[in-house]
Amino acid sequence: MRPLGDGAKAPDFTLEGSTEEPVTLSKVLQGTPFVVLAFFPAAFSSVCTDELNVLQETHDEFQRLGARLIAISVDGKWTQRAFAEQNGITFPVLSDFHPKGAVAQKYGVMREDGTAERALFIIDSDRVVRYSFVSEPAKNPGVDRLLERLEELQAERK
Repeated sequence: MRPLGDGAKAPDFTLEGSTEEPVTLSKVLQGTPFVVLAFFPAAFSSVCTDELNVLQETHDEFQRLGARLIAISVDGKWTQRAFAEQNGITFPVLSDFHPKGAVAQKYGVMREDGTAERALFIIDSDRVVRYSFVSEPAKNPGVDRLLERLEELQAERK
């Protein structure tokens, strides 16, 4: 299975997790030009914790560039809530638990071991993938490429 690439239509989804209400991609996109989806293998693992903490530290920069952050793993919604709370993560951390990995499969990032790839997507308001990147599972991809691409996309909009 290959991850969705640039130009692909991003599948809509509704998932629960760290937020009080379920999150639907198409509804989030009604209020913002871009959504950054960050799929990650497992809450509370060291690399995933580091990755989501870096996203949280730069959350204001993403908002400045017109993007809302959403993180997704196959962990249960109660795990996602505890993970977000423990790490002070204010953006949605969603559970792709049941059916296990259904959203990750639609995005082409479900691993054979039952976890999601460490993958990043920028999706525009038309639900078109404008950037995708799959990192090595043991490596935090950081935010530099995401922020650079969002700056380019903002410049294209002007």
